[in-house]
Amino acid sequence: MSTTAPSQPVFQATDLHKRYGSQVVVNGVSFGLMPGECLGVIGPNGAGKTTTLRMCLGLTTPDQGHVTFQDPTGGPALHMPQDALAIKARLGVVSQFDTLDPDFSCAENLRVYGRYFGLNAAVLNGRIPQLLAFAALGHKAQAKPGELSGGMKRRLSLARALVNDPALLLLDEPTTGLDPQARHLMWERLQRLLQQGTSILLTTHFMDEAERLCHRLLVLDHGRPIAQGTPRELIAQHLEPDVVEVYGQGALALQHSPLAQHAARVEVSGETVFFYTANAAPLLLALQAHPGLRTLHRPANLEDLFLKLTGRQIREDG
Repeated sequence: MSTTAPSQPVFQATDLHKRYGSQVVVNGVSFGLMPGECLGVIGPNGAGKTTTLRMCLGLTTPDQGHVTFQDPTGGPALHMPQDALAIKARLGVVSQFDTLDPDFSCAENLRVYGRYFGLNAAVLNGRIPQLLAFAALGHKAQAKPGELSGGMKRRLSLARALVNDPALLLLDEPTTGLDPQARHLMWERLQRLLQQGTSILLTTHFMDEAERLCHRLLVLDHGRPIAQGTPRELIAQHLEPDVVEVYGQGALALQHSPLAQHAARVEVSGETVFFYTANAAPLLLALQAHPGLRTLHRPANLEDLFLKLTGRQIREDG
């Protein structure tokens, strides 16, 4: 894995557009990734995340725009789709759904995948134990995927994606379905890769995951980029610094009460009222007159940003 100091983007997507019939799926998406940087692509269902990822992988051809890859170890810039095979040789992919071969052991899954990249037996014999150890699966080398927990399968998928020593990882919701302990272990492994110079392009629905891993975020909605920057920059730019959540019997009536004057913005989701404010003290004092209600005072976070930019209405896939 490269530890070259960042000088130019490893990966660049420029003005990507994609339309299916009359439906515009991706509309003017651009971003770059430096060595050792994690870019998170977030947005509601149907925002264009998966199509953007497919264009980056050469699986979908953009109607407009282009994708380029610059190996941090040197060499000429490569362009998708004409250099698709050469680019894919330097990429690692962890898809949202399990694609492990159930008939092969963990070690065999890595070996067979490595052969797709032309790696010989000597290279694989040295690399497979290291990858299994990295994934905390050294003791499961001969186990088959059906014998593994969900977290183990995701770590095996990550190890398999690293078999070709990629400069860039593309991760599509890599921790979906995992329990908190498994997610934290996966995050620790991804942090280690970033420290070693691997770049990561990540799609996720978990805002705590985005805040934990991502140096920058690209927010998509209806196929268009609507915000881009570091998590802290975006929160400061779009949100009031403090949030007071109020819930319990009678909480919903507060959105139209005099308490609302203490907030710059009031939103309701389910049975909870959210007060967004630059100074929570007067609101918290006023809420003491409502001892039957429960309150939570906290700083604004990425989930607040996501909901403000893309709305609170649930969107179904498709």
